[in-house]
Amino acid sequence: MKQLTRTLIGGLLAGTTGLLLAACSDSGDQGQAEQTEAKPTVTVYSARAEHLIQPIFERYTEETGVKVRFITDSAGALIQRLKAEGSNTPADLLLTVDAGNLWQASQEGLFQPVESEVLERNIPDHLQADNNDWFGLSVRARTIVYSTERVDPSELSTYEALADDQWQGRLCLRTAKKVYNQSLVATMINTLGEETTEEIVSGWVDNLATAPHSNDTSAMEAVLAGQCDVTLVNTYYFGRLQKENPEVKLAIFWPNQDGRGVHVNVSGAGLTKHAKQPEAAQALLEWLSSPEAQEQFAEANQEYPANGSVEPSDFVAAWGDFKADSVNVESAGRLQSDAIKLMDRAGYR
Repeated sequence: MKQLTRTLIGGLLAGTTGLLLAACSDSGDQGQAEQTEAKPTVTVYSARAEHLIQPIFERYTEETGVKVRFITDSAGALIQRLKAEGSNTPADLLLTVDAGNLWQASQEGLFQPVESEVLERNIPDHLQADNNDWFGLSVRARTIVYSTERVDPSELSTYEALADDQWQGRLCLRTAKKVYNQSLVATMINTLGEETTEEIVSGWVDNLATAPHSNDTSAMEAVLAGQCDVTLVNTYYFGRLQKENPEVKLAIFWPNQDGRGVHVNVSGAGLTKHAKQPEAAQALLEWLSSPEAQEQFAEANQEYPANGSVEPSDFVAAWGDFKADSVNVESAGRLQSDAIKLMDRAGYR
């Protein structure tokens, strides 16, 4: 009888243990499945302002479930941060403005190349790095803005012509310390050669009505104040001013339409060398090049889509069509050092 009782109890204990083990196994499998299904978080170092990128990243999270953590700072600071962090960086993508900055990050070995049919299909060759380190995501034109009260647009023609005597004391420029004018001069060196470009820049300096301004908005305000008649700005700065005052007495002129075309540059992004979530980061980069994202990304700052199949916003389109310079924007970085030295020799500070 005792033997039978011990047998029954043993059987019950074994069955209970089996059930518990099965339950634990099921719970573990479920936990592993949930962990497998968990979406990654992509970390972006961004030189674009928070109010421009946050709505776009929020939209991506809504559509995909992938969270985007972003840290904003100047391009130079982010590049130095990536260098200092090395393999310990949490950054998966670097998003910044101007091909000069993107080229510098590439030269510092901070990117890894991305092989993507989606990006190759969406982004034209001249708006991406030859080695696939980075891809342009929005386009801005650096063009002439003039006073509609004191300038007949028939007087205007090219960037080079702003060095002519007729513009003596009528030209305002942003400081040469900013990458935007450095990139413009770099692409001029690429096309015109260093000697010719230096003659042009020297002519600009001779025609300055005021000392170079700290930013594009300040230069346009000088035109409005009558201190000068023409200046060079990125189109989105003009767009901001026009949104604030639709009746502003300024207008855009597209130079070099019978030649190389208007100087354009990009904001863009690349996959960091030590990305912890490379696949998720590439998926985000590809999505940013898609038509649905391009419309929002460009419109947020009155820029042009990098994806050629996407039309600019109605507000931007109202400025008119133009022929853009098709030189690879990478030259803005490759010749940046030469441009800075040239501008210094010409007395452009």
